[in-house]
Amino acid sequence: MIWQQIVNGISVGSIYALMATGYALIYSLLGFSNWAHGDIAMVGAYLGFFFVASLHLPWWAALILALLGAGLLSVISERVAYRKIRKNNSPTMFLMIAAMGLSVALQNFVLVTIGSKFKTYPQILPVKAIEIGGVYVGLLDLISFLGAVIVIIILYYLIERTKFGLAVKAAAANMQVASLLGINVDKYISLVFLLAGSLAGLSGVFLGMKYTVYPQLGNFALKAFIASVFGGLGSVPGAIVGALFIGLMEVFVAGYVSAGLRDLFTFTLLVAVLVIRPTGLFGKDIQDKA
Repeated sequence: MIWQQIVNGISVGSIYALMATGYALIYSLLGFSNWAHGDIAMVGAYLGFFFVASLHLPWWAALILALLGAGLLSVISERVAYRKIRKNNSPTMFLMIAAMGLSVALQNFVLVTIGSKFKTYPQILPVKAIEIGGVYVGLLDLISFLGAVIVIIILYYLIERTKFGLAVKAAAANMQVASLLGINVDKYISLVFLLAGSLAGLSGVFLGMKYTVYPQLGNFALKAFIASVFGGLGSVPGAIVGALFIGLMEVFVAGYVSAGLRDLFTFTLLVAVLVIRPTGLFGKDIQDKA
């Protein structure tokens, strides 16, 4: 049933949207693709699992603590891995290389300390799906979708209606001028990383609950990155549109073509976008960025 596939696609796409939005926020401010973003999500998934399985906290409390933990890790990563490079006015490629190194470090840290065994979240939500007009929606899918919608609305308000958003836009336009105007650029960069990391942690918990938790869970971020490229790097609306499109495309390809070709279609889309429209749907000129 086509409507069932649409619902399934939107469910997956909403999780991608949370992660893709974090990519877009960091890129819009610092002009580089944070390759460690997916591994922040992976850490968030492990934190959520620990809070639920070991501390037996309610799922909502585990979710909040996991996203806060992932956000804090993101802030620390900016200060340790990226800040000095940025302060030295090094090419943005150096930031991306540092992000790749951080990604490898986080994955290997988890492998050494926790192991490679897959972790499955305890059954904390009813399995029975909700039927709406002949379409079945799992409770987890509904929660992840509504959570993504609420978070995106809050994010839109923060960026478009608050001094925080104005300061971030000013820093993104020109950090030197923003500093001269009295804006504490380092503070707002930390806040953006906190926000992006929290979004990654939230998406990581949803992915962990939907599938399983393992050290390479952050590879899902590749889909979110493709969504960001499709929508336009640095564009939050573009990231959301791209994520929903990727989610729908994957579900329809798996359902009507072949599940084995799903990733092929997704990465083919990335190549096509880079060839035909490198700036994506809503992106601006991306020269000299990485």
